[in-house]
Amino acid sequence: MPRVLIVEDDPDVRKAVQLALRHQGHDVSAAGTGEEGLEQLRLFQPDVIVLDLMLPGMSGLDVCRRIRAGDQVPIIMVTARGDDIDVVVGLEAGADDYVVKPVQARVLDARIRAVLRRQDASVSDGLRPRAESHGELVIDRAGLVVTHRGEPVALAPSELRLLLTLSASPGQVFSRQQLLEAVWEHSYHGDIRLVDACVKRLRGKLGEGRDPRYVQTARGFGYRFGIS
Repeated sequence: MPRVLIVEDDPDVRKAVQLALRHQGHDVSAAGTGEEGLEQLRLFQPDVIVLDLMLPGMSGLDVCRRIRAGDQVPIIMVTARGDDIDVVVGLEAGADDYVVKPVQARVLDARIRAVLRRQDASVSDGLRPRAESHGELVIDRAGLVVTHRGEPVALAPSELRLLLTLSASPGQVFSRQQLLEAVWEHSYHGDIRLVDACVKRLRGKLGEGRDPRYVQTARGFGYRFGIS
């Protein structure tokens, strides 16, 4: 049973989401502030976090950054509006996905199950079951381990899945829509900002500069994995 931590300051929304997710078969814990959420992260050890962006005191963005400093647990951000700036800032802070209030239980449940499936990305996806060396980057598909210059790279589920998808076909250009469907299992074109934000985070973790070696932009088309 997946463990879901909800961090939401509105008690009515918090209770409604708790009940809905429990009805969907999740083990749910909840917190009303960012500080409580961080404590519950330690005690409850959730499989996924549903994090409200607009929290009193410690904001959702601050909570997200604090979590990402030491943990790669999947984070689904909840925003009160579909404001592009809010969404992009949240995604760049480390969120894996987002939903807009009022939260629909079936949509949130689908996003939770999708982000958890990313953690199970493995040989069954048809990806090559072996460690691959791409210069200083080594991708172990069977063990789901990535190292760069001999050091392990801590990747959130969406970042790992994106890297696995791109590197499975070096040189092939994937459109943002193709990556959105392959990695996030979304089909709504407006969500392609998920792709751009994840690419930015992934490049940062791989030490990519202004001329990326691994995750390259095919201007006007999408992204590709550079051929070593």
